[in-house]
Amino acid sequence: MPELPEIEVVKRSLFKMINKVKIVDIKIMNSNLRYKIPNNFSKNLINEPILRISRRSKYLIFYLKKKVLLIHLGMSGKLFLLRIRDNKVFKTSFYYETNITKRHNHVYFKLSNGFLLIYNDVRRFGFFKLYNNNAINKIPFLKKLGLEPFSKLFDTKYFKKFVLNKKKNIKNLLMDQTFVSGLGNIYVNEALFISKINPLRKCCDLSKTEMKNLICNIKKILKSSISKGGSSIKDFQSTAGQKGNFQQFFRVYGRENKNCSRISCKYKIKKIRISNRSSFFCPNCQI
Repeated sequence: MPELPEIEVVKRSLFKMINKVKIVDIKIMNSNLRYKIPNNFSKNLINEPILRISRRSKYLIFYLKKKVLLIHLGMSGKLFLLRIRDNKVFKTSFYYETNITKRHNHVYFKLSNGFLLIYNDVRRFGFFKLYNNNAINKIPFLKKLGLEPFSKLFDTKYFKKFVLNKKKNIKNLLMDQTFVSGLGNIYVNEALFISKINPLRKCCDLSKTEMKNLICNIKKILKSSISKGGSSIKDFQSTAGQKGNFQQFFRVYGRENKNCSRISCKYKIKKIRISNRSSFFCPNCQI
């Protein structure tokens, strides 16, 4: 599933290509996504200008004149652009093959700048939701989210208050979207390794110094991944043709039985399951 850096790259790619353009037509090939696309979907969007594109956690938000369009890519969803005059494809999303299967193209947005914005989703776990533009603060999917990792409020004070009397392990805490939003398995593994914290440590047992170091490393890793175009475990490209290559810099994720990336350490990376997710860590460095 795309995590915060990948969605941020998609957002920036789309912003460069389609911000301020108008939706002139919509063709729905399959409305049966995670949530069924309603019959009035096209009617509410045609002739609406895209005034702004933003991101909240792993959600994309299109601000229109009358509506707000919330988009979640799910496990395999992707958005790409097709230039109508020459059928040139500009890829913006995550986890997709070089040859995109047309039968998985579920929604076509025809835009005023001569492009088609196409939603393709093999598993159909992604979704589109429309809201009135004055109801942005009441959207259920966004209301329950915790702080953005880049927020200035995401600090040791917030951390200590949230974990007070909580016994869950630090891995599960960081995966909890009500605590901090947008983090997924890849970046949680990487942040804990760099911070030298075992994923099974109780979150309430971390010292203030460890909390501060962990918060700092989370922000650093996310910024680094965004600057490198995201993590392309399969095949990600932005509209500028830049491939995501943060996976080349993984220190621990996916490195089971390989030597620890710290030169001074002679141990090998272990893999365990925590809440049914793969967790990678060094048994020597991460205590």
